[in-house]
Amino acid sequence: MHKVVVLFTLVFLASCTPVETKENELVNVLEKQQLIVGTEYGGHSYFLHDLHPAGFEYELMQGFADFLNVELSVKIFSQPEALLKALKNKEIDLVASQFLFAPYQTQAFKKGPTYQYFDLVLVSHNPDHPRVKTPDISGSLWLQKGSYASYILNQQALNTELNWQTHTDFDAAELLSLVANKEVDYTITDSLLLNKTKLALPELKAVNTLVENLERRWLLQPNQDDALMGALLEYFGEVHASGQLAILHDKYFSHIAKINYVDIREFIKSVETTLPKYRDWFIQYATEVDWTLLAALSYQESHWDPKAVSPTGVRGLMMLTQPTAKEVGVTRRTDAEQSIRGGAIYFQRLYNRLPARITKPDRIYFALAAYNLGLGHLEDARVLTQRAGLNPDYWVDVKQFLPLLVKKKYYDQTRYGFARGDVAVLYVENIRRYYESLEYIITQEQASHANKEL
Repeated sequence: MHKVVVLFTLVFLASCTPVETKENELVNVLEKQQLIVGTEYGGHSYFLHDLHPAGFEYELMQGFADFLNVELSVKIFSQPEALLKALKNKEIDLVASQFLFAPYQTQAFKKGPTYQYFDLVLVSHNPDHPRVKTPDISGSLWLQKGSYASYILNQQALNTELNWQTHTDFDAAELLSLVANKEVDYTITDSLLLNKTKLALPELKAVNTLVENLERRWLLQPNQDDALMGALLEYFGEVHASGQLAILHDKYFSHIAKINYVDIREFIKSVETTLPKYRDWFIQYATEVDWTLLAALSYQESHWDPKAVSPTGVRGLMMLTQPTAKEVGVTRRTDAEQSIRGGAIYFQRLYNRLPARITKPDRIYFALAAYNLGLGHLEDARVLTQRAGLNPDYWVDVKQFLPLLVKKKYYDQTRYGFARGDVAVLYVENIRRYYESLEYIITQEQASHANKEL
């Protein structure tokens, strides 16, 4: 009710204020019962997962449409200039984009609240490349046309041996791929995209930071009153206060903040050489989760070694204890198929035993943590989280309290006592990295097969 009253007030005040040259875009959105948002395809912005829309920007824009109680319509643009032109011509209501626009391109538009920070970094294909200043590099440097990076370079006196070009045919992710493949020596991108891309191309390295803490903000039409802006400010205030913004950031970015080059490189090699032996079984026995998640869980447990044994006696591809193996019908833990089937059953049981109100992806993260240290210790951490006034159903909150289970001050307050909750957090974040890396590799395989068929 509060939301409806506030929006009605915004609309009423705006409509009662005499404005000759500005129209009320919020009224237009509510009357047509549709919010039209412009964006681009990208790993952060908007993409399809199992034919369903996903992405950090997409979830935020869907949330804003729900806030306004209207339908969301997403329009995809391949060129940044076309995106801004559509906004200026009132073909869309706002721009929610991860593209790094140059300041001169956006100065005419209204800007929403800041909701994300990132750095602008110079990227090389050499993981051993030393830190270097941009004016001192030589070779080829390719950028997106009209980007913040090209704006920055136009202000600098660069080495005359540097061949830098702007392009409209490549997006930021493609430019990173060109650098990784050594077709281009350098590009400049945002630090968040770089970290995400390193899950599949770990040899990429940031060799200089050009600008720190750049702000990401949505763009609104220039010639409108402040009614839609007011609703946008209230929406972002609400998702920030409720913790939803932190949850989204955790979902898409927290696990990629720290990436081990050697670890990811070995994982990618294992995807090519070892995973094919077990892939069909992962697909066969996965139920409510992607088979790639089950495979990532197995890699974290055993590095896909069916004869793996830990000092505590767990063994096999899914590293099952003897009691767990008996519980799920596994008679020989080192049998690859039995282990995958048993591990899948056990993970599903953990997943099902969590409170029904916990939804994906938090439900998946909790089940992974429970696979590592047990439901009892996970519940202890959830109780500590609730006592502290945070939400025990959110992974972003609970993962702050899991590491406290190693401290006597905290585990003395719990039912199940001491546990290596710090290890469980790292365990979950590792699996998330492997999962996302594997998803990227599978997507590339599918695209390659589709191109061959054409």
